[in-house]
Amino acid sequence: MTSTIKEIRDQLALIQSIEELEAHVANEDTRKGVQKAIESRKKYLIKQQELENNYISMNHYENEILNHDNEALICGIDEVGRGPLAGPVVACAVILNKGHHYLGLNDSKKVPAKQRLILNEELKNNVTSYAYGIATPQEIDDLNIYKATQVAMQRAINQLSIQPTHLLIDAMKLDNDIPQTSIIKGDAKSVSIAAASIMAKEYRDNYMKELANDYPNYGFEKNVGYGTKQHLEAIDTFGVINEHRKSFEPIKSMLK
Repeated sequence: MTSTIKEIRDQLALIQSIEELEAHVANEDTRKGVQKAIESRKKYLIKQQELENNYISMNHYENEILNHDNEALICGIDEVGRGPLAGPVVACAVILNKGHHYLGLNDSKKVPAKQRLILNEELKNNVTSYAYGIATPQEIDDLNIYKATQVAMQRAINQLSIQPTHLLIDAMKLDNDIPQTSIIKGDAKSVSIAAASIMAKEYRDNYMKELANDYPNYGFEKNVGYGTKQHLEAIDTFGVINEHRKSFEPIKSMLK
């Protein structure tokens, strides 16, 4: 008795390699629905292999450290919110769990919102330790955005439940005694920094959405503080609030 297309599709869903797929008896079935199901599974397996290869590649810096010290506690650190006109800059420090396997980790700007949400929950539930650090708009104005970002990052490290032995930081250096590696575009090159990037973005986006309840005119739930046309028009109409960065243009000139 010939299997239905649905039955074959269910069988193909269990296949985990291209080799196994190409050897499957369904390849001899000329029905369009079967051939389509085979092609669909092949695309999925290729995509998964790409994610796997990328994940292996993004463990390069971590593996180098672990090769020297198998018990190293590696902490990835990243921030979000350097560019917006409103809201804090938020940093996250995260020590990944042993045997981690978060396929799809990348620079948070490159990860689709739904996938980011899933990854964020997985990370929060499984990592060895994570913490956030915030620098307020007032601190950004007083210190400048670069120094305020360093402050937020150090605060995140200070809040960790375990002291890390090595820091992997996205394009920054911190003034502390912990051995550290600064990596340009680190959120696309290191799984630890990518995890921090995802978690920091989710935290800050949620913060800005909550802020939108207090200041509904500024569209923070959509622009998360960035200088969109709607946000700039709202500043013109409703004025500057405490959450705005007074040292950032065009707000700086408006206040003069």
